[in-house]
Amino acid sequence: MSQFRSSFSKLIEQFIEYRKASGSWNESCYGINIKLFDHFCADNYPANMELTQMTVDAWCAKRTTETNLSCKSRTQVIRVFINYLRDRSLTDVLPPITLKSEPSTYIPYAFEEEELKRFFHSCDSIQPYLNRRASIIRKYTIQVFFRLLYSTGMRPIEARLLKQDNVDLAQGIIDIKKSKGYDQHYVVMHDTMTNLMIEYDQAIAELQPSREYFFQSNRGSYYSKGWVRDNFRALWDEANGKSKSKHPVPYTFRHHYAIENINSWIDDGFEFNDKFQYLSKSMGHRSIESTSHYYSIVPRLADTLRDKTESGFNAILPEVSDD
Repeated sequence: MSQFRSSFSKLIEQFIEYRKASGSWNESCYGINIKLFDHFCADNYPANMELTQMTVDAWCAKRTTETNLSCKSRTQVIRVFINYLRDRSLTDVLPPITLKSEPSTYIPYAFEEEELKRFFHSCDSIQPYLNRRASIIRKYTIQVFFRLLYSTGMRPIEARLLKQDNVDLAQGIIDIKKSKGYDQHYVVMHDTMTNLMIEYDQAIAELQPSREYFFQSNRGSYYSKGWVRDNFRALWDEANGKSKSKHPVPYTFRHHYAIENINSWIDDGFEFNDKFQYLSKSMGHRSIESTSHYYSIVPRLADTLRDKTESGFNAILPEVSDD
């Protein structure tokens, strides 16, 4: 029985099958939003026998509780769906206008070395509940999953969706095929991380033979965003105490990775630009401008880099006029 109820549910199902076949379907994000859109149309416009501009505009309108970015994230799948239909001459409906993202005011949490030590100690100290299989899998996974984020700067979603056959343990290279924007890129692991991944792979293979995902849940699928968030927060609070104000999130490891690398290159002179390019590619950024964003969120780092690598810094971040 179909989970969709609108008059154009068959087109939605065809669209999803097409995206899955092309390896560009994100169920955790796209799946829920297109289902909500389908139910919205079925509940509010039951008389409409086909997709209309009115229903699209009504669903995609920015809500009072949304930022431009969150609205864009919610409606992105509808934009892709409509373009799919238009390419096949199946609709004349126009996709929603892409809202311009607001300037970010977010300043990432600054990890302290002792905090990180306590956090990873908590990861290593997990005791499986009654020695149950699911609990043992959780212990093994948490020890390695968060260290992978910390040591490579991978996005949490990249680690969650990582397939087993995309990890070359012999060479220590990860082939990331599904990511933000679906840009493929490669991550080279440090030898210590590679060895840890090998140990994990051998241990987990006894519990989950022939698994599809490198980090696979007890149910045989990839871990959810909520699983990562909840486990991180619980272990962080256990290690460093609860905070009602500012606290890190799993994505903070990515910021930390970029900042630590950039900080270590300040005295590298002419080699700085080359290393910056490598960092940008490894982190899966489409352009070096995306990586350069980390300059603006690290207090005093931009000034330090400008003093020590003036010419290279200006080449990456050209001066912007007052206009």
